[in-house]
Amino acid sequence: MTITLYDFWRSSAAYRVRIGLGLAGLDWQPLEVNLIEGAQRAPGYMAINPQGLVPVIEIDGHRFTQSLAILEYIDETRNAGFLPDDAPGRARVRALAHAVAMEIHPVCTPRIAGQAEAASNGTLSQADWVRANMRRGLEALERMLDDPATGPFCHGDRPGLADICLVPQVFNAGRWGLDISDLRQITAVAGRLAEVPAFAAAHPDRHARPG
Repeated sequence: MTITLYDFWRSSAAYRVRIGLGLAGLDWQPLEVNLIEGAQRAPGYMAINPQGLVPVIEIDGHRFTQSLAILEYIDETRNAGFLPDDAPGRARVRALAHAVAMEIHPVCTPRIAGQAEAASNGTLSQADWVRANMRRGLEALERMLDDPATGPFCHGDRPGLADICLVPQVFNAGRWGLDISDLRQITAVAGRLAEVPAFAAAHPDRHARPG
């Protein structure tokens, strides 16, 4: 059965799912939802996802939204190993993943940054808003990674859910011109993950469409 991913190259959440599909060794078919052109607000797409967001995945005869829910479904049904075997390890990995996906990412989306700029009457740019909030969140994540459970990757020696969330956020930092070179734990882990084939294959540069 074909797996279909409603995707957009620049979406952090879709980027996470592309990584997860790669780590699980799953083939999938992309359907682009061009966020820049507003395709996510078209009536046909809103019927698929009332939130007007990507990603959406069609898998095993089901349709799911929300990247972390999708990733946990893949983990549970494909034994992908995104979470550790022990309960404390799973809680730690989820906390790291949520710190990115539920704290940093939501306030740094173009929609929220645009609202902040408008509310400031132009005294605060979108870029300033994003860089300030992203920096604050990543500094906290850096401290969370200062832990004996951190190994070559966010938790131990195997990429998991936290790493899947980290890499797209590091990409976003670069896209917004945020220097995070002093965040040594984050940059070291992200550098190692860049060499993992599933992470490299999911990179936005490999999924951007011409024009």
